[in-house]
Amino acid sequence: MDKTEGKIKGKTKDSAEQKDFHFEEKLRELEKLVTRMEEGELGLEESLEAFEHGVGLVKQCQQALDRAEQKVRQLVSADGETQELAAGPAADQPPP
Repeated sequence: MDKTEGKIKGKTKDSAEQKDFHFEEKLRELEKLVTRMEEGELGLEESLEAFEHGVGLVKQCQQALDRAEQKVRQLVSADGETQELAAGPAADQPPP
């Protein structure tokens, strides 16, 4: 297999697809889909298709959030090594 196969302008297909992914747009699409389903005006087949599409959107958004979290963890590290960040208290809860 050629080493350049699967690359687009020096980047892998996966990273190119990630760059083309617009989290906010997908989230708005998901919100619209949920609203349509909650209104109860879709038939059974349309509801199933909408649900399936919604599950796909949730997976895509979760993957984008996971990638963002991983990148933040890498950027926070002073020595270039990844490090686990301890979760602090929730903003809406008083400190112990």
